[in-house]
Amino acid sequence: MKKILFVCSANKQRSKTAEDYFSEKHTNMIFKSAGTNHKICIKEGTTPLTQEMIEWADKVFLMEEKHLRIIKDHIGNKFFNKMEVLNIPDAYKNFQKELLEELNKKCCF
Repeated sequence: MKKILFVCSANKQRSKTAEDYFSEKHTNMIFKSAGTNHKICIKEGTTPLTQEMIEWADKVFLMEEKHLRIIKDHIGNKFFNKMEVLNIPDAYKNFQKELLEELNKKCCF
């Protein structure tokens, strides 16, 4: 089974929506999500990103370029070949129609 990881800042809106939405849509794949801002993730009770999660994934979709920079600052370019920046700004709510449209348009598995 193909394993997909979605990453945003706090794992509250974009990446969590992507995980839940595509988990229902593609039952033959495994989806997870996480946030790069550990302080907010801990405060909000969401999932902070770990290197183990990146290692686990076959493909990592990052919502913004800043998420790629954060990862590269912590672990270098080791997993660069499996990462893709979607350029989806932090302007959406959970399962917002426009967010789902962006995800459908930009995510290719």
